[in-house]
Amino acid sequence: EVKLVESGGGLVQAGGSLRLSCAASGFTFDAKAIGWFRQAPGKMREGVSCISQRDGSTYYRDAVKGRFTISRDDAKNTVYLQMNSLRPEDTAVYYCNSIPTNSNWGQGTQVTVSA
Repeated sequence: EVKLVESGGGLVQAGGSLRLSCAASGFTFDAKAIGWFRQAPGKMREGVSCISQRDGSTYYRDAVKGRFTISRDDAKNTVYLQMNSLRPEDTAVYYCNSIPTNSNWGQGTQVTVSA
């Protein structure tokens, strides 16, 4: 069974930083691209960033480019999201998932950025 456990969220002031972690199990982690997604209140879930398997190519949505950095540690089946220069509009619940996404989403981790 696929299991995804996100952690590292919290309450920070604008301009602050957080590092999210996602521990994955139940699938061949190093064979999958992994993505971070977020869902703000009243909005649809959106993709934030992803990292490919093998060569580690990365993608970021325009709103987070230059501020967020995704990385992965295949030995630990873990993906990270370093978030710097946080803005109030980054407030959301953050999730990770394989790409293509698995139907078993984790509980997410809440990120709240105060102005």
